[in-house]
Amino acid sequence: MAELTIRDAVAEDIPQMARLYDLARAAMRAMGTDQWQDGSPNGETALTDIRQGIARVVEREGLVIAAAAVYVGHEPTYDTIYNGAWLSDDQIYGIIHRIAIDPMCKRQGVGSFIMDYCAGITRTAGYTVLRCDTHAGNAPMRAALEKNGYACRGVIRLLSGSERVAYEELL
Repeated sequence: MAELTIRDAVAEDIPQMARLYDLARAAMRAMGTDQWQDGSPNGETALTDIRQGIARVVEREGLVIAAAAVYVGHEPTYDTIYNGAWLSDDQIYGIIHRIAIDPMCKRQGVGSFIMDYCAGITRTAGYTVLRCDTHAGNAPMRAALEKNGYACRGVIRLLSGSERVAYEELL
């Protein structure tokens, strides 16, 4: 299997990123979850992430096969957790949002590759905590997080008020 690479996304990647988000949205709809069914993330989200320096794309043989927002920072929606607790009180940590993988490349380690990348940039920045969240009905993402060492820690609320299952891993 060809090697995976990850890089910062650029404006020219937006159409492919938007396509990946659309494919992920359709898969979530087929699972019966309302995650991403409001039309976001989309090309505008990708542009915002690029401008903020957090957008990444994964390539195989020069083709973009996945997109995600991956960074080290602070997520305000993680400040309060319900029905559980964070393992760490750290205010800076590695974060992954908006993972979208081409359906033809699922179950090929792409999600794990992105999570390993996040762990690497987090360690390099001098931090030891990783956090992520997903919809309770997003079984594939929940399984991927658990497979990669993340533990379910409780529930957080997005700015919209929607609830998400919160995960954390200590490096």
